[in-house]
Amino acid sequence: MTAGWAALVAATLIAVPLALRDRLPDPIATHWGPSGAPDGSMPFTVSLLFQAGLWTLIAGASCASALVNAGMLRRRASRMALGALLGGGGMFFLGLQAITLSANLDAPGWWQAGHLGWGALLVPALLVLGGWLGALLGRPGPDDLPERGAISTRKVPLRPGQRAVWVSSARNNLLVTLGGSVLAAGVGLTVLALLGGDGTLWIPAAIMLLVGLVGVTFSSVRVQVTEEGVVLFYGPLRLPRKHIPITQVERAWSEELFPSNVGGWGIRGLPGAVTVMLRGGECLVVGYVSGGRFAVSIDDAENGAALLNTLVARVSTGPGAR
Repeated sequence: MTAGWAALVAATLIAVPLALRDRLPDPIATHWGPSGAPDGSMPFTVSLLFQAGLWTLIAGASCASALVNAGMLRRRASRMALGALLGGGGMFFLGLQAITLSANLDAPGWWQAGHLGWGALLVPALLVLGGWLGALLGRPGPDDLPERGAISTRKVPLRPGQRAVWVSSARNNLLVTLGGSVLAAGVGLTVLALLGGDGTLWIPAAIMLLVGLVGVTFSSVRVQVTEEGVVLFYGPLRLPRKHIPITQVERAWSEELFPSNVGGWGIRGLPGAVTVMLRGGECLVVGYVSGGRFAVSIDDAENGAALLNTLVARVSTGPGAR
């Protein structure tokens, strides 16, 4: 199925432009400025080979990685990440081609290509939709979680009634810088749109503000383990937040995970098999009572897991234990 999808996208990226060849200028417009007007072009053949070749490279490398690392496909999170990458990537390239060809269709020259307008929002929408569907398709099947004997059972010695809290944080400085830069650019375009009255700047400004805000928000995380469970606070404002109640936790452990294991940086997967990957290395992994897992790259994860296991055991043996 994976190879078939990759081949279908590659064939579409080649066949559709060739079918419309007589209705497209050469060169064709491939870049649009903040005003919405085309400001860059490529020869037809170069544009076609660039998109198809880049997709083939991404899809081929992903499929080859899955074939070489056989254990990757036995883990639900890895399968979902691969599905999200190929599904989202394929839809992204198809959407990009669709709006590019639509703007160039029947234009006398590339400089007379149409404006993208709100159609530019189609590409990120397809990226998200394709990633979600791809992850869903990768979800069924076995999930090789570490065996109980392979997980550290170390617990924190607590006296009856004694309370304890574990707190740690992680930040990806590169994501902070990139997100902040895009956010600042979006603010600048917004100011120009307000002062100059140029309505064409609103679309790129809105996109940059959204992308920058998301980048800054999810470039850092603070994790807290208490008797209530696990709470994650995202971004400098500690919003949004995610709470995993202690009653939903079966066990916790520390595991070495890297972007290559989960499909990249950021928040990967779907509910029930999510990884927050800000940097490769030590991660706190929470195994749910209902099955599945939640992982977050964080420092001192082993001690966080030890305290969480202690608190889970206390709830399990206390009054009203599950």
